[in-house]
Amino acid sequence: QVQLVESGGGLVQAGGSLRLSCAASGRTFSIAATAWFRQAPGKERDFVASLSWSGGTTYYADSVKGRFTFSRDKAKNTVYLQMNSLKPEDTAVYYCAASRRVAVSSSRGAYDYWGQGTQVTVSS
Repeated sequence: QVQLVESGGGLVQAGGSLRLSCAASGRTFSIAATAWFRQAPGKERDFVASLSWSGGTTYYADSVKGRFTFSRDKAKNTVYLQMNSLKPEDTAVYYCAASRRVAVSSSRGAYDYWGQGTQVTVSS
């Protein structure tokens, strides 16, 4: 099993920045990729970004490309989502996910483990 714990959410004004963290523990050697998804009230959980566990491949949703950066600290088994130029439409609960099976994917079904989520609110 893999446990994922997110942190770093909060309230920020439009144009501001936040950095989300996701610490992985347990059988981290089984992880092939991690990802961030987000879910706004009344909406589906949408893909944000994916990162291979080796760190060599990243994949971003068009809506965040150029504003968000996904990275990993191997020594800490922690991944980060640096979010810049935030917009009110980025407001959502952000979830970290990990997959044992695929390198990178935008599909929710590809991920085996999920964190509890962290709220990001962007005010206009």
